[in-house]
Formats: sequence, C-alpha cells, structure tokens
Amino acid sequence: MNPILLAIIVVAVIGLVLGLLLAIASIVMAVPVDEKAVAIEEVLPGANCGACGFSGCSGYAAALAGGKTTETNLCSPGGAEVAGEIASLLGVAAGDVNPKSAVVHCNGTEENCATMYDYSGVSTCKAAKMLYGGPKSCSYACLGLGDCVRSCEYGAIQICDGVARIDSTKCVTCKKCISACPQSIIDLALKNKDQAIVYCSNHDKGGQTRKDCKVGCIGCMKCVKVCEFDAIHVDNFLAHVDSDKCTGCGKCVEVCPQNTISMATLPSAQ
Repeated sequence: MNPILLAIIVVAVIGLVLGLLLAIASIVMAVPVDEKAVAIEEVLPGANCGACGFSGCSGYAAALAGGKTTETNLCSPGGAEVAGEIASLLGVAAGDVNPKSAVVHCNGTEENCATMYDYSGVSTCKAAKMLYGGPKSCSYACLGLGDCVRSCEYGAIQICDGVARIDSTKCVTCKKCISACPQSIIDLALKNKDQAIVYCSNHDKGGQTRKDCKVGCIGCMKCVKVCEFDAIHVDNFLAHVDSDKCTGCGKCVEVCPQNTISMATLPSAQ
C-alpha cells in the first residue's frame, strides 16, 4: 500500500477514536446545569461585588436556586427591580430593599487634623500606615492616599482636603472600599433617610482626641443621654449611630460639643 495513503488512514483512524473518546468523556463527565440558577444569574447585574455575601453573582444565583437562601433582596447594585425579578422566578414574595451607601467616618481634614511629618513613600494608605501609623496626628484618621478610590469601579470616591468622600448617588454598596481601607473607617448607612452620622473613628480618651483632632469624638455621652430612641451608643470612647433606629431629630447634633455628628441624607441615583 502507498505509504502516504497508509499514513492518512492511520491519522484518520486515530482522529476518529480520539473524537469518540472525547464524546464519551463529555457525556460521562458532564456537569448538570441548573436552569433556574442560570435564569437567576441572567437577571443579576454581573457586578460580582460580593455584597450579597456570596462568591459573586453565580454564587448567589446557585444559593437561591438550591434553597440555601430565600432572601431575594441581597443584591444591592440591582436594587428593588432585581429583587422583584428574582422573586418572580422563584415564585416568592420580593423582600424589601433598603439601599445603602458607604460612608467615611472621618472629618480629619488638613484644618482639623495636624500632620506630624511629610510622608514621601509609596503613595498608598496601606504603606503610609506602616510608618508610625501614618503622617496624621490622629492614628485613626483617613490617610487620604486613595486606596479606596482605586478600589471603586464606579467612580464614587474622591479625596477632598485630605479625606475620602463618597458620592452616594454612585455607590452600589459593593464594599470594596471597606476592604481596601487599612484604617477601617468606612461603613454603610441607609440612603434616602435623614439621619445622624458620626464623622469620627477615634477610640482614644477625650483628652488625647482633643489634641489629635478639632472635631474628634471624646465619648462624652451627651448624644446618648439626649437620644430618645436608643439610636446612639458609645463604645470604647466613640459614639456610633444605628441608622435603622435614628429618626433624624437632630438633638444629638445640637448637644455634641465637638461638632463630630452631622445630619445627612444620602441620596440615591436619580
């Protein structure tokens, strides 16, 4: 037989056998697809931010489809519309979505918080914190080098006068800025609600705090005593407001001797 023809036949047979083996393997090793999970994932915005508490949109979709969670309102970027669509797919009632925004609990601007030294190292908050806790007199203050800015995919954060500020109309509550901040001074607050916010994260005693920052919380308890709704507590010399309980009466703002607490309404995108 012609050697060339023989080679062609051998290659063709090998290809046929391998193709057959691959077809069998694809059937034997096939992973079953949960059509319900696929349908739910198509509804989700695809941000994969993890704000829902699961490993991205696919993880949340799989959990809903598999009955690991019945909460249809965990997708902050998707909001009420996505919650309603998921509920429709699952045949359940949609949960209420209370939109939130990240908030930087610090007002340590250049005017309020002194600088101890000129930092000229790697321009990140994480790196600056490693050098004596950072250049600001308050070791809890926003270092203003933009780790949170770089973590935000939505352009919701800017550095203003040495402090990070968050545009709530752009914030989708992905929590990436919270993870990126080495000072742990970013938290969540409800949108579209008049509420008191403590713009401080200092846990030092009052005397030290006064030395570090003009507007730092000194843990004087005046805000706690005046609040009729149990919305404010002081823990480790720092006041904290529960935005769920806060009615926006403003009494805590009036009695705060340090002007640490401010009334705010965090708007959603129009």
